[in-house]
Amino acid sequence: MSARSRKSSKDLVKTRSKDPHSREYLVKMRQDAKRKGCYYNVLKQNERMLLDLTIRVVEKVRSFLLARIISQIVRKLCEAMESRIIRLIRTEGQEMAKSLSRIGEAWGCRAAKSWAVDRGFMQFLVVSNLGVLGN
Repeated sequence: MSARSRKSSKDLVKTRSKDPHSREYLVKMRQDAKRKGCYYNVLKQNERMLLDLTIRVVEKVRSFLLARIISQIVRKLCEAMESRIIRLIRTEGQEMAKSLSRIGEAWGCRAAKSWAVDRGFMQFLVVSNLGVLGN
């Protein structure tokens, strides 16, 4: 029995490509976007056609121009698939944390400087203020 055949499915998931210019990554991204229902809503027809054609023809994107266009498409899909809470943490939570950090520093709290970049604090602020933040 070879070493390759003894790999479990967990090991195979670990070896998956994280390179955003590989066919594997693009297939996974397209699959996830279709499952979440944003593939057809977010991308225009020509963007979907380019992504599908790239997946069919190219093993790894080497062209700078194609890589730039595919990166824009992937970014668009990532933003569309991002959850509401994560989006709020990234936008509103970060602003609230910076503001409270400045106030804390003005009051003389030395630890307040780190609040501006603390993801846990941002998450706490967003979850605590979900009613106020609304949509």
